[in-house]
Amino acid sequence: MKYHIVPVTAFSQNCSLVWCEKTGEAALVDPGGDAARLIAAVAEKPVTIKQILLTHGHLDHVGAAAELAAHYGVPIVGPQREDLFLLAGLPEQSRMFGLDDCPPLTPDRWLEEGEEVLVGEERFAILHCPGHTPGHIVFYNAAAHFILMGDVLFYGGVGRSDFPRGNHRDLIDSIRTKLLPLGDDIDFLPGHGPMSTLGHERLTNPFLR
Repeated sequence: MKYHIVPVTAFSQNCSLVWCEKTGEAALVDPGGDAARLIAAVAEKPVTIKQILLTHGHLDHVGAAAELAAHYGVPIVGPQREDLFLLAGLPEQSRMFGLDDCPPLTPDRWLEEGEEVLVGEERFAILHCPGHTPGHIVFYNAAAHFILMGDVLFYGGVGRSDFPRGNHRDLIDSIRTKLLPLGDDIDFLPGHGPMSTLGHERLTNPFLR
């Protein structure tokens, strides 16, 4: 598996381009904005975009999803359907941050825990990790020891839970019961900030002590 990180928007959200080296098939994960910049970044790689993947429904992770899906003619996949209210409320999210209206969005496919997404020959298991949002999911590539984390766990921190339908207890439970048991050697790319490993966070993250 290969990946390339493209921070987007004023929130410096880590949009990622992930692809299968064998097939060149690729996905854009959490394209929060700056569609033209993402299109240019994709054009520099020997890849073909096949889908847009979303970890959750916040504007800074989905703002350019519809535009990019239309540009590439591909489906939008994820998150879990409990985030429907956030995707339906994207215009309100836009106004809250003083941005141009982002129209409501309905994915082509919702995802549930236990399902799998293929990017070429790369397999990503779906783990439902509520707390930051109720429908938040992560994409876990066991063969690559790699997680596309969204806003569940960060280097030295965890996702906020003070947004509508956020729940700090659910968030910590998701991390402790679903993520940390995967093993200390799992690298993860969070929605913001630098990469880390589950082992590093288990040992040093103040929210997990």
